[in-house]
Amino acid sequence: MKVSERPPLRRGGYLPIEDHGLIGDGATAALVGRDGAISWLCVPRFDSEPLFCGLLDRTHGGTFSVTAEPLTGASQRYEPDTGVLVTEMCGPDGRLRITDALTLRAGADLSEDTAAARGELLRTIEVLQGRIQIRIRLEPWGGAHAYPHAGGLALRPHRHPELELHLASSLSLNSLDSTHSLAAGTRHHLVLAWGSAGHRFHPKPPDEILADTIAAWRSWMRHYHYAGPQEPLVRRAAITLKLMDHTATGAIIAAPTSSLPEAIGGPRNWDYRYAWIRDAAFSVYALGRIGMGHEAAGFLGWVLDAVDRAGRPLVLYDVDGQPPPPERLDSGLEGYRGSAPVRWGNAAADQRQHDVFGEILDCAYRWIRWGGTLDAALWDRLRRLVEAAATDWRIPDHGIWEVRTPGRPFTYSAALCAVALDRGARMAQDAGQEGDMERWRTEAEGIRTAILEQAWDPRLQSLTEHLGGGGIDASLLALPLRGVIPADHPKMVATTQAVTRRLGAGNGLLYRYLPDESPDGLPGHEGAFLLCSFWLADNLLGQGRLDAAMELFDALCARANPLGLLSEQIDPATGAFLGNFPQAFSHMGLISTGVNLGRALQTPSHMGRGDTPHTSGEPSS
Repeated sequence: MKVSERPPLRRGGYLPIEDHGLIGDGATAALVGRDGAISWLCVPRFDSEPLFCGLLDRTHGGTFSVTAEPLTGASQRYEPDTGVLVTEMCGPDGRLRITDALTLRAGADLSEDTAAARGELLRTIEVLQGRIQIRIRLEPWGGAHAYPHAGGLALRPHRHPELELHLASSLSLNSLDSTHSLAAGTRHHLVLAWGSAGHRFHPKPPDEILADTIAAWRSWMRHYHYAGPQEPLVRRAAITLKLMDHTATGAIIAAPTSSLPEAIGGPRNWDYRYAWIRDAAFSVYALGRIGMGHEAAGFLGWVLDAVDRAGRPLVLYDVDGQPPPPERLDSGLEGYRGSAPVRWGNAAADQRQHDVFGEILDCAYRWIRWGGTLDAALWDRLRRLVEAAATDWRIPDHGIWEVRTPGRPFTYSAALCAVALDRGARMAQDAGQEGDMERWRTEAEGIRTAILEQAWDPRLQSLTEHLGGGGIDASLLALPLRGVIPADHPKMVATTQAVTRRLGAGNGLLYRYLPDESPDGLPGHEGAFLLCSFWLADNLLGQGRLDAAMELFDALCARANPLGLLSEQIDPATGAFLGNFPQAFSHMGLISTGVNLGRALQTPSHMGRGDTPHTSGEPSS
């Protein structure tokens, strides 16, 4: 991964999305810009109201910045195998290093479903050479009342009157905006704590707290194993997914941000700080494929408890497994680069999306194969979902892309109901549990037949987005990956070609669908969706085109920022990042495609016709 030394350049007052790194502690996460500004942080957890959201309004959103003045160059890197971020900045006469961490307790085990977070942000400042002037500015969204307290500053944010903040430093801080001239060898700490930690003195010095945090991350990474291409990026993708894991509950959020636009100036701006069943199931399976199988158990327990409370699977939940707040527009923030509206909450929570049955059943099946136990109580909960899939696949829903039009019988949704039926039959048989296995298998086969017959458009020479016709949809590329239709089935080969031809955005990028052919009820347009291109690489591999799959995978990996992070979407014209960032979907795709390619490269003769690489790891049935 290359490190850029160029000075950060803002457009309309905003850093590019790709000029940020992510830090986190299993409870929340922050974005740190290459200019030393933390422009995004929600406390005390991912889905709380932001403390800083300058990413969505440069003037009013708030920031916690530590920067050289003037700033002539900057680069970022991670401490190896951690979520600890290092930013180095140059001024005319010196060089500065800032090490940022959301800290973890001593002995914290990130593989346990217990909160490891301390509730504090640690920023360590070191002058590496020469003399440099720095500016420290802390401005919560909406402002704050600050007063001296306990050797630092206490803050009462106006928008968070219930939140206790305490800013401590080895520097003399008399206000929330100060400048300091520092010489080489100088080392200082800034500690911003909240909640019960806000007024607590820690017996350990900051350097030991930082060492504890690094040790916790590296302990978790001892479980990692991977043998495939682009290993440094896969390693970083694993940590990035873990940075989106709410360790206390097992929920995994889709992305740590809200309302980063899918097109600059457009209205397709969504709040992704929640746990989608689909996204989280994809993430835990990707982690399991590289040795981090514990996360599957945490997610499975979390999602089944959430389903029991609601009586049926919802599309998404907050990190506690409760329905998220209603979607609302925030007219007080201008949006990233003027891309309004800013949204909080997500109305997709009220939709029906039948693929959730397959996601949950597939996750349970994987967890059992990794050593979990299917007892009668767990099976009773799972069997109800299998039965629901057997009937609901015929009912129109809103699909994987969450259209805001009346429902349609989406092909992907029906396919994942077939997955639910297949996995249910397999689990019942393997564990000796009761269930109508033959009926489930027959129904799953009937869904496959319906897809091949009813979703096929001979004019387009492609499967289509829903049963009975419709446009071409890149989600169709996921059917082989879930073991529904083999990648080398003639209709799947033709569909792959049609998706590439019709939805191609150039250089291996794909749009999800074309709104004029597949109406979604929304104005505007969007960028190319990275996950779909990883799915394309998997299909090429399953069709025996190893070289083409490898070339596409390398090209997609080259789009990561210097830290190894990926956004949801890419602007095909400029290569700029679009959408919420970092995006779990994109990193999951990178891991899973890398694993598939690694296996093919080890045994290339096994990856010809008739053998499909599966994101779910399931052999074709």
